[in-house]
Amino acid sequence: MSSEETLASEQFEQWIGRSESSHDVLTLAPMVAMAATLDKQDLVCQTGSPMPPLWHWLYFLDPAPQSKLGNDGHAERGDFLPPIPLPRRMWAGSRLEFLQPLHAGEAISRQSTIKSIEIKDGRSGKLAFVCVSHEIGNTQGLAIKEEHDIVFRQHTPADAATPPAVAATIDCDYSRMIHADPVLLFRYSALTFNGHRIHYDRDYVTREEGYPGLIVHGPLLATLLLELLGVTHSDRSIKTFQFKAVAPVFDLNPFHVCGVDPDQNGETQLWVKDHAGSLCMKGTALVE
Repeated sequence: MSSEETLASEQFEQWIGRSESSHDVLTLAPMVAMAATLDKQDLVCQTGSPMPPLWHWLYFLDPAPQSKLGNDGHAERGDFLPPIPLPRRMWAGSRLEFLQPLHAGEAISRQSTIKSIEIKDGRSGKLAFVCVSHEIGNTQGLAIKEEHDIVFRQHTPADAATPPAVAATIDCDYSRMIHADPVLLFRYSALTFNGHRIHYDRDYVTREEGYPGLIVHGPLLATLLLELLGVTHSDRSIKTFQFKAVAPVFDLNPFHVCGVDPDQNGETQLWVKDHAGSLCMKGTALVE
């Protein structure tokens, strides 16, 4: 019986509560490069400029030595994240609270803690859900609270049935069509120092993981959702945001990021749909 077949949540209880701290400076170069990647030609990037929501993912990078990378391009597990023996790793979703803005040039710190680990049985085999909480702050105090859901899973068998697609909402108040070509995916991978080969290595993602094309990063999709909200409601500030990945988005066809206007409580629904109208990511934001 393989280690994957005998996985249980109890095996990783000692990892729950494990914490690590890191420090960084919001240097201008990543912000300038991100603005160029998203074609935000009017964004002012200079010392003191407020950082757009979710751009903190460009910082706190922890480059692993080349010799410590797995076949998929990710760092080997067993340091901070538990050594779960499931080959696929994906960003399943996040919940964020924006307490105060961060600004270019600031020194920032992050405290990360493993909040929970759950092993479940899915349609394609074992699944492991790891929730990591992050608290990010500057000299004025806490700025961002985030919970990040990571899912580990087995490779999907070649004869496995494709999960049925979920139709996305048709009616929206604003939307944008995007074609995430390989250059965009490469640039975002470079900005976040993400070596995961599913985003830039077509031979690997099609032959080893069985996907039809390169996969658009989950955090890039989330960033595009908040970017759209920020453009259409530039007079509102984003207080909270949560999103969940529903299905992968590939580089083979254009996709749409969509949203509806905030209700009387400031809540708005956001989503990503593919070229066929299938729901790929859903999110909720609260603005004021």
